[in-house]
Amino acid sequence: MAEERRPTPTDQVKRLYEDSEQRTAQAFEQLVSRDSFGELLARLTENVVGVIKIGNDAADLVLRNLRLAGRQDITRLGRQLARTEDKLELVLQEVERLSERVDQSASSSRSGGRSGFRSGASNGRGSGRSTRARANRSRSDGDPS
Repeated sequence: MAEERRPTPTDQVKRLYEDSEQRTAQAFEQLVSRDSFGELLARLTENVVGVIKIGNDAADLVLRNLRLAGRQDITRLGRQLARTEDKLELVLQEVERLSERVDQSASSSRSGGRSGFRSGASNGRGSGRSTRARANRSRSDGDPS
């Protein structure tokens, strides 16, 4: 006669674990396959985003009441600074043009009427300024925060 082998407690626990894992997987698959789960997930996401927005607004309000600079204040100041830099760049370019005119007229009067035309390049001042101003302007205008 063949002896029947009794399952050990370890085998029983292993079988119960695999059984429960399989049933749990089936239950979750049924849950996720429903349209209502997608709707629930969408609403949950909307609520989380709403709570985060409320928290950010509350933090900004606290900073404003404490008279500290908030995110919006920093962004606004950055834009103002970029506009001021652009205006300053225009003023510097005009000053360089006027300086070149003065140099040309002074050299033409010294040379006795000879043409004192100089090349369009300035004397090295301001060559990188307009590029830097454009980079600052694009960086501050593209800031999403």
